[in-house]
Amino acid sequence: MKIISVKRNTTYQKIHTIQMGELTTKVTSIKRYLFGWPIKTLHKYRETYYGEVKDTKGCMLFI
Repeated sequence: MKIISVKRNTTYQKIHTIQMGELTTKVTSIKRYLFGWPIKTLHKYRETYYGEVKDTKGCMLFI
């Protein structure tokens, strides 16, 4: 068993942007784990309708 591992997880989330309004998109987060427990989120990004990859900093997430 590894002590520290890094995993990538993709989920569907509803987001709201000023330009496009509300949409459902795939959000991928890269997390660091210690003994299987998540410690820190290293990076979150999303894929747009046109296939571009963008950060999630410019959008508001609906939870």
